[in-house]
Amino acid sequence: MNEWSTDGSQIQAAIGGDHDALSAVWREHRRWVAAILIAHKPRETDLEDLLQVVAMQVCRKMSEVRDPNLFRPWLRTVAINAARGEGRKVNTRKRGMLRFVGFEHPNRRGVSDATHANGCSDDAKRVLAAALQLPESYREPVLMRCLKNMSYKQISAVLELPETTVETRIARGRRMLREIVQINDQQSEKQQQRELNKQSSMSDASASAISGGAR
Repeated sequence: MNEWSTDGSQIQAAIGGDHDALSAVWREHRRWVAAILIAHKPRETDLEDLLQVVAMQVCRKMSEVRDPNLFRPWLRTVAINAARGEGRKVNTRKRGMLRFVGFEHPNRRGVSDATHANGCSDDAKRVLAAALQLPESYREPVLMRCLKNMSYKQISAVLELPETTVETRIARGRRMLREIVQINDQQSEKQQQRELNKQSSMSDASASAISGGAR
């Protein structure tokens, strides 16, 4: 059973230049492309802007795909390259700004990360932030599953992996995700406690100074 509404013949038509077929193929695959972009894009880059970049690449280079069965892996590569390309641009801009003000460390390298949490609850933001800390081999299938509700079969087709491998990675990724959330929460609590202790010490010092001045 084909879980995609666009089959090989429609993808072949899109490769051949059929604009209606191309629009239909992009509409269906756009949702998982978004998950791939979220997994790789810089935090400050707008998701919709990157989707437009990928869409333009698809329009321009669709004819280069020789086999409809290779379309989804090809599209995933296009999405990853777009996200990482934007990451390099962002890092270059950041380094330029740091150099301008004399703050750049010679050995510091920019790290691309991502988030897309508009309208999410605080809990959802915490989980998404943790998901972005997963290794890439787990991050992509987990985001495709939890953000886009894709089936194992669909994820398998995109990542060119056996369904059993996809299931295993998602199960392991889910366990890793729980552990990361727990660790992040513990670190956040410790940081908050340090801030409270610092504020308390400052308040005590201020009270002592006022008391000494009154004498």
